[in-house]
Amino acid sequence: MITRREFLKTSLAGAAGAAISLAAIEMVDPGKVLAAAVQPEKNARWAFLIDSTKCVGCGLCVKACKLENGLPFEANISPTWVERYILTNGGELFADSPKAGRDGYTSKRVDLGMGKYQVVDKSDTKKAFFVPKLCNHCENPPCVQVCPVGATYRTPDGVVLVDKSWCIGCGYCIMACPYGARFIDPRTRTAGKCTFCYHRITKGLKTACVQACPFGARQFGNLNDPNDPVAKTIMTQRVVVLKDEYGTKPQAYYLGLSKEVR
Repeated sequence: MITRREFLKTSLAGAAGAAISLAAIEMVDPGKVLAAAVQPEKNARWAFLIDSTKCVGCGLCVKACKLENGLPFEANISPTWVERYILTNGGELFADSPKAGRDGYTSKRVDLGMGKYQVVDKSDTKKAFFVPKLCNHCENPPCVQVCPVGATYRTPDGVVLVDKSWCIGCGYCIMACPYGARFIDPRTRTAGKCTFCYHRITKGLKTACVQACPFGARQFGNLNDPNDPVAKTIMTQRVVVLKDEYGTKPQAYYLGLSKEVR
C-alpha cells in the first residue's frame, strides 16, 4: 500500500516533469493542525541574540543541540554550528566549521573542504574569531514560500518549524535558505533545522544551546516584552543580522559581528 508521503513525492515529480502548477495541489496549514498540541505564548515574538565577541569556539552548544535533538554525533549536520574565521596578515580570509564546530578548535589546520587543508600559523594571523550560527527564523522565510506541501510553516510567535509527518524530503527548502541552516535528517529523510527548541521555550525553559554556553554568547528572549534583557539589548544597542539584503527579516541578531562574516 502506497503511503501519503510516497504518493505526494511521486505526484510532485510528475507535476514537475509535466510542468503542472503546484497550485493544483491542495495545501494545508500544519500550524493550525498542531495548534491543539502546542500552544504558543500569547503576544510573544521570539528572537535570538548572539554576542560573537564572547564565543570561544568550545563547541558545547553544538554538543547540547545534537543531544537535545537526538542527532547522531558522527553525522556532519547540526541545527546550530560554530564557524571559525581567520584573517591573515596578507588579507586572505579562511572560514571553516568541521563537524559543525562540535569538538572545538585546537588545530592550526583550516578545513578547506574536499579533503584539503591549510595550516595558518599564529604569526601570520591578523585576526581570528568564532561565529555561532543557526536558523534565523525569518519573519519573511523563503523556506515556507517554496515548500510544496505546507510542511514548513511559521508559528504565531515567530518560530519556523517543519511538520515531519508532511515533509516529503524534496529539498526545496534547503535550496531556498540563504543561511545554509537546513539539512536532510538521516533518520527520517525529512528536512531538519533549528526549532529554537520550541518544545522547551513553550514550557518556559531555555534553549539547549543557550543553557550550555558557559560564556553567555547566546541569549534568547521575547521582543514583545519590554523588560526582557534580549529585547532591551536589541532595541538599544547596535545589532546586525546576516544577509539583510535578502529581505528575509531574520530574528537572529548579532553583537560585535566582524565585517568579514559571510
